[in-house]
Amino acid sequence: MTDETAGAGQPDLAREIAACRACAGKIPYEPRPLVQLSRTAPILIASQAPGTKAHDSGLTFDDASGDRLRDWLGVSRAQFYDPANFAIAAMGFCYPGRAGSGDAPPRRECAALWRPRLTDWLGGVQLTLLVGSHAQAHYLGRGTMTEHVRAFRDHLPRYLPLPHPSWRTKLWMQRNPWFQADVLPELRARVHALLQARRKD
Repeated sequence: MTDETAGAGQPDLAREIAACRACAGKIPYEPRPLVQLSRTAPILIASQAPGTKAHDSGLTFDDASGDRLRDWLGVSRAQFYDPANFAIAAMGFCYPGRAGSGDAPPRRECAALWRPRLTDWLGGVQLTLLVGSHAQAHYLGRGTMTEHVRAFRDHLPRYLPLPHPSWRTKLWMQRNPWFQADVLPELRARVHALLQARRKD
């Protein structure tokens, strides 16, 4: 669900988030919170923040990183954007602008304002995918992204940490072949099992 579809008949929390302007004047663009929510979605994707393409289109992960993430999950675009399958809520709901050679970190006030309510509201979530270091720091505490991902079995079945699927991750994956060998098969198996179980309900 995007800010454009969070209208009549959509979840109340999504409408509230879409109307949020807490970061107005603190980011270089007009706030455009992007989430996809369903009370019954079995999987939550908690990532960093929308990028420029997502901000422009109003659709989270609507870029090359989204294509890579969907490949990791082993799901189609239609499956990914079905809120009955995946809830998508980054640590920051709005594009935070640039910082150095990449995007700025998500605004901290976003998680403080929305995360507790979001956690309570998403009652059907059985697996939370922690995509990138910002989500991992929030949910898992101290440690590097590589440390968290390497120890992924320690966080199951509630959490599964992943690197951010940006173009920079290609080099990281080359240096850490265990990610493709060990993490991705476990990720796909758990995602497919949860989606299959949802279809049987």
